[in-house]
Amino acid sequence: MSNLQILQITFYGAAILLIAIGLYAVVTKRNLIKIVLGLSIMDSGVNLLFITVGYISHKTAPIFSPSVMAKYKTIHAAAQAMVDPVPQALVLTAIVIGFGVTAVALALVVRLYRHHNTTNIDEIRNLKW
Repeated sequence: MSNLQILQITFYGAAILLIAIGLYAVVTKRNLIKIVLGLSIMDSGVNLLFITVGYISHKTAPIFSPSVMAKYKTIHAAAQAMVDPVPQALVLTAIVIGFGVTAVALALVVRLYRHHNTTNIDEIRNLKW
């Protein structure tokens, strides 16, 4: 097994571990802040998984620079030597959306805490409005 394959397996393992840790926090914790952090950790794991799946070994970044164009004779040859930019763009968008969702969720938790003086989901569920 080459070093590159070991590195890819490590990234896959780290992504699955992050998803599992986040899922564990969402399912087992009763504190709303811990649940929101679990969702954020899961989001990071999914982003790492997308980046790992989109990586192709021995290819360059999808940027047409003068040094890349000097190395290859045609634009088509340069494009063939680059990774697909779609997973990178999707992950960049997912990071921004995940940040926004986390911010809104934490704002809702703060609002619930100010209203009920607790972040325990069981106590909030048992209260009457």
